[in-house]
Formats: sequence, structure tokens, C-alpha cells
Amino acid sequence: MSTPVSDFHAIIPAGGIGSRLWPLSRADAPKFLHDLTGSGHTLLQDTWNRLEPLAGPDRIAVVTGRAHRAAVEKELPGIPDKNVILESEPRDSTAAIGLAAAILARREPDVIIGSFAADHVIRVPHLFDWAVKQAIAVAREGYICTIGIPPTEPSIGFGYIKKAAELIVDGAPEAATVERFVEKPDLDTAKEYFADRSYLWNAGMFISRADVLLGEIAESRPQLYAGLMDLAEAWDDRDARGPVVDRVWPTLEKIAIDYAVAEPAAARGRLAVIPGHFDWDDVGDFASLAKLNSHGRPNDLAILGENARILSDAASGIVVSQTNRVISLIGVKDIVVVDTPDALLVTTSENAQRVKGVVDALKLSGRGEVL
Repeated sequence: MSTPVSDFHAIIPAGGIGSRLWPLSRADAPKFLHDLTGSGHTLLQDTWNRLEPLAGPDRIAVVTGRAHRAAVEKELPGIPDKNVILESEPRDSTAAIGLAAAILARREPDVIIGSFAADHVIRVPHLFDWAVKQAIAVAREGYICTIGIPPTEPSIGFGYIKKAAELIVDGAPEAATVERFVEKPDLDTAKEYFADRSYLWNAGMFISRADVLLGEIAESRPQLYAGLMDLAEAWDDRDARGPVVDRVWPTLEKIAIDYAVAEPAAARGRLAVIPGHFDWDDVGDFASLAKLNSHGRPNDLAILGENARILSDAASGIVVSQTNRVISLIGVKDIVVVDTPDALLVTTSENAQRVKGVVDALKLSGRGEVL
């Protein structure tokens, strides 16, 4: 096991319900609390296990909602209480990551922080370690550094990062500056990016000195920065924290860190990128989940569920079962079946991204009890 990096502190934002994985992922059991790969661990546990060799068990903070505190602490029994940072309500990624950075900077002014989503799947851990260590070296030079994934196909499901000039940093031979961030493209544009090879998928990983990240928020979103500073000042005082959270948290702007930090930092020449050569998936929908669990056999039927009772004949796709119901599939290709005690989803891999629309419709119809 490698020695933890002494000035590094990892942050795991654990929020969102993963609406494209409904009805498996729910408000009270979001994506990061599920084992979606058959590893025997939830995605949150796998994320912790990846980061522990880099940061050490006492230097990983989890930012999550109050409703998920008990579940997070059950999944991560070794996490120190002070490293569980609770949001009273979701305010998007800049507030979550910025608050953790502000709290950690008060505790350790020169700390380097790295933010890694709780619900991604990463394989080949030694290559992940190497990418993060390169990013830490770049962060020590005052850059905000992200890790981009070399595309394996012209995907329209991810944002892209365009690499620019090589960046000369000791300990980071693959570092480059970032020219710009690009929103999810249409298929023709994605094909151009894939052929270009200077574009990487945006995997949402950010490594930076905490004070540098906060400085970027101060420049681009000064009101949000002021609120985060107020929260951080009171955070480690249990008596003072509650009133400040009640007053400040609802006023924080809801904005993704890509828009508040990454895009303006790229425009100012302050953003760098390291290519990540490990297997990565954000498990964004059931098509992605089927691919993850097909083990390279696309014509097979992937099955998830401890007590799944599945009969299949010439069927492919994925079945997720949380009941003891017998499910029989005959002659169907790329099928998605998700069977839970109170909701059943049937679709195809091609239409997997449209599941979010079902969730939106259920909200509008007042049937939130199944969300």
C-alpha cells in the first residue's frame, strides 16, 4: 500500500438521487449507496477505498445531505465525525465542494484538496493513483487541475475538455493547460472531438490548493464566496454552526463547479488537466450499467440482485431485481428491466437517457412517494 500524500485531503461529494437510474436509485437510497458492479461494496465504499491510500483514513471528507448521514456513517464506519459535512438542502456542486474547501483551509491553510464523486466506477487503481499524484504536483504550482478521460467513443453523454499547451511541472509529465470546457455535444461534434484526440471527457475531478479554489470562487461568484466563508468560520463551533447554516445556506447560489470555477479558470489560464488512463464510468443510465456488467459480452443479459429469479432465452440487456418475482425474457435485445417492490421500469438501452423524464413526470403528477 502506498504512503498517503501528507498535504492532501480528499473530498467526496455524495449528493443527487441519480434520476436516470430510477426506480433503483431513490431520494432515500441514491446511486452511491448501491452496489452496481457486483463488487460487494457500494459505490461510496469503493470511492473511499480508492482514496484511502492517497489521503489516509483521517483525511477524507464526505459532503452529503442530512437525510443520508446515518447511511453514510454505516457505509464508512471509520470516518471521523468532523469529516462528515452535512448540507441542509442541495445547492449544487460549487456550494458542496467550496464549503468543504473552506472548512479544510481553516483547519490547514496550505492543504491541497481533491474532489471525487461518490458514484463513479473506476478500475485499474494504480493508474488512478498516478493521475491524482500528477494532479497534486500541478496543484502545488498554483493551478486548479482536473483529470480528463481519453474518449473511447464519440459520446454525447459527457462534457469535454480541450487540452492546450504542455505544462512543465516536476512529477507531472502528462500535464497540459486547458483551452476550454465544452458542453455535451451533438453526435457530429462528438465524432469531431473523438477524431481530434486533444479532447478528453470531463470526469468531474478537481484537485487544487484549497485557497486557490476559493480564490477562483471569490472572483467569479463573490456573494457565494462570502456565504461559504461565513459558514466555514462557524462550522467547527457546534453552538454557532446551526444559526449560521439556517441563515446562510438557503441564500447560496445553485451552480455547478464547472461553471463557477472550471470555465473561468480555463479562460484565465489557471486550469490544467492530467489524462486519466484508468477505466472510468459515471454510471449515468441503465445502458451504462448494462455495459459495465456485461464483462465484454454485449449479447449477454446482465443480472443484478441478490435473489434475482430470471429466466432468459436469446435475450440481452440488463435486469435489476429487488423482488422475488420470476422474470422471464424471451427474444428481446438490449432490454432494461428494473423490478422493485413498488415500481417497475421497462425500456431499452437506446432509450435509457429518457428515464429522467419519467421522474420529472412523477414529480409533476404528485406521485413523489415512489421517488
